[in-house]
Amino acid sequence: MFGLTTGLAIFLIVCLLLACFFEFINGFHDTANAVATVIYTNSMKPTVAVVYSGILNFTGVLLGGITVAMGIVNLLPMDALVDGDPYHGIAMVMALLISAIIWNFGTWYMGIPSSSSHTLIGSILGIGIAFYFLPGNIGGSAVNWDKAKDTGMALLFSPLVGFSLAIIMMFVFKRLIKNETIYKEPIPGKMPPIWIRMLLWMTCGLVSFFHGQNDGQKGVGLIMMVLIAILPAQFSLDSKTNLQSVDHNLIAIQQIIATTDTTQFGADEFKQYNNIMKHSAHYTSAIVGKTFSSDVGLKERFELRKDVVKTTKGAEKLLKSANFAISSKDSKKLKSEIKTAKKLIEFAPSWVIIMISISLGLGTMVGWKRIVKTVGEKIGKQHMSYAQGASAEIVASIGIGMASAYGLPVSTTHMLSSGVAGSMVAKKGLKNLQKNTVKTMALAWILTLPVTMVLSGLLFLLFRAIL
Repeated sequence: MFGLTTGLAIFLIVCLLLACFFEFINGFHDTANAVATVIYTNSMKPTVAVVYSGILNFTGVLLGGITVAMGIVNLLPMDALVDGDPYHGIAMVMALLISAIIWNFGTWYMGIPSSSSHTLIGSILGIGIAFYFLPGNIGGSAVNWDKAKDTGMALLFSPLVGFSLAIIMMFVFKRLIKNETIYKEPIPGKMPPIWIRMLLWMTCGLVSFFHGQNDGQKGVGLIMMVLIAILPAQFSLDSKTNLQSVDHNLIAIQQIIATTDTTQFGADEFKQYNNIMKHSAHYTSAIVGKTFSSDVGLKERFELRKDVVKTTKGAEKLLKSANFAISSKDSKKLKSEIKTAKKLIEFAPSWVIIMISISLGLGTMVGWKRIVKTVGEKIGKQHMSYAQGASAEIVASIGIGMASAYGLPVSTTHMLSSGVAGSMVAKKGLKNLQKNTVKTMALAWILTLPVTMVLSGLLFLLFRAIL
């Protein structure tokens, strides 16, 4: 398999299976939030609801692109972390996956709506920080803190946004819809009017689809981290992208950067400037007479990846600098050239997307009852009404959809469970919440990052020592 020894091939298969298992757990852990509303409002039978949600999750992954997936990959700069020893890559991805699975499975077993996104980000950051403790201090650039900041802000504000918007949505319903039926608790065993069912079917479907787009992409990102870490030569470049075309992009980036006035640059800006010039020039010389990655030697492919990473990341950092002075026209062109050049390194094979789609879709169809019970019965003191279910679903679908559009990983669990809490508060105030459940969810929200960071970091150092 890809010229690997038997031992490395076994580790590769184990890591791929662990990534699929993480996404499988994600299916019944996070997607349970999506089906809770239709089940507890008698709008859809449980079996039909989970199959319906599973199919839409599957579809969401297939059609969702890879922007969020690359956001996950870019949290750990693979060019800095991947070296000549494939076992170091194995130590990294196994620590990441095992720590994420332990926390996800544990919170699911206890019926606590906890964020898979939060879990994954914590595990990735834990590994990056653990690099600081390796001999030689090679971990100085092991965390992409700019990307971590953007991701952290998305995770931090998602429950606050979900809570607030659900309250607003309930007031909108009250103003626009005078039919008191949708504000009452459902009668056990009795289905609501067809128009209410259609609304809840639609919102459940949207949450499931956008969950696939966002959370499913995280699984794709995990698989790509596995492949790049263990098989950097084979998966560092997209075999379908023309190397010469990317060279034109890098030359354009170099030319635009060269027009700026560098007299105001500081040390970091000069570092980025020199990196761009050095790596774009190396890329140009390395691909002479070559069209696709198959024309390049296995050992040289990762160097080309590094050239593209250093050039595009350096240009992005300069764009954020106040001392980088170029025209608005050049700025727009530079952003376009950066985006196009990244196609060589930001990709995922079709089989990866399909494998994750199946894992997430199947996971949605099993193990959902524990989380559904918490969301449907234990957040509020009253049974969820039709309006409350619809409010939470609408808010969650909008929030997750927008996050996916901007390439940000966001928590389905946080968006929807906080939306349910907001809809309960809109009806009777804070006294309508079950304090113990809210405290448990808040505690899980607070502890997820530190626990997974410590766990993944310790596992990584352990695996590095024994592999």
